Amino acid sequence: MQVSDKGEAYLESREGVVLKTYRDSAGVLTIGAGLTASSGVIKPKLGMTITRAQATSLLRQALAKNYEPRVTKAMPGAKQNEFDGGLSFDFNTGAIDRATWVKQWVTGASAASVRASLGAWNKAGGKVLPGLKRRRAEEADIILADKWPADLRIAQASVEPGYYAEFVVSVTAEEIVAIRDGFRKTGYEPGDAATKVLRSAVDKFQADHGLTVDGKIGKATLSTLQRELDARSKTKTAAGTAATGTAVTTGADVITPPPAPPSVDLPAVEPSTLSDHALSLAGWIGIVALVVGSLWLAYLAWHYRDIIAARMAKRLPKTATWLRSF
Repeated sequence: MQVSDKGEAYLESREGVVLKTYRDSAGVLTIGAGLTASSGVIKPKLGMTITRAQATSLLRQALAKNYEPRVTKAMPGAKQNEFDGGLSFDFNTGAIDRATWVKQWVTGASAASVRASLGAWNKAGGKVLPGLKRRRAEEADIILADKWPADLRIAQASVEPGYYAEFVVSVTAEEIVAIRDGFRKTGYEPGDAATKVLRSAVDKFQADHGLTVDGKIGKATLSTLQRELDARSKTKTAAGTAATGTAVTTGADVITPPPAPPSVDLPAVEPSTLSDHALSLAGWIGIVALVVGSLWLAYLAWHYRDIIAARMAKRLPKTATWLRSF
């Protein structure tokens, strides 16, 4: 069984279609409708670009190779809308073979049970994400009622052409608030309009981070914004860890071992010897903590090298280009 035109349009609108390679929020090179090297149909490389037609073609190849066969097997006898909804779920989670809702659907469980189990797949990193919560609700509507979103792409407000950025992926009002806050936190003022983002801010962010400068807020821009926020948060945490490690070596933190029980015959040990041992142990703990903190900082520098490149692009353009090359 194959995805319908409507199902394909839904996938592209929710995944977002990016025509230049970017790093997703986990740092994986991605292009088109969320395609990575694991798709088996393309190996994204930095600087690679594709056309809109190629993006759709690659998506169809990935669906035919990786998703349509297993959704067909997991949902025998599915109607087109049921198949399309299941395909969207599997493309997003890769869990069609183990999800409880699928087993319930196959055995004819109530619509309420299927909807509840499907809706449980709304977390990433242990946190409920509004975007995933909304997508699961939409998939449930598609599967159970053949009910599709009124607009497969977010309805754009009537604004001055070119003055505000355009959202090219579906977002809620709550997500727009978070996006505006993210731009502001990273130094790109989004403007005063509560439901919009200034195009000038988006253009500058895209230029600084090596993205296609088009004033469109899509998957690449949002993933890069999330990486920028994550890098700031994790670097701050790592720096605190390293600082804590150096502080462990202070003498005030030395703990004196408790006396041995009377029944244990231990040789006499001078208090000064115990203190020396404790100080030595505290010193080693401090060194280990410092090394671990330093290694974590080094890992973060590698993992977020594209973000570091954006920050040094003006002063060290060649170094920034080198950091973005791998």
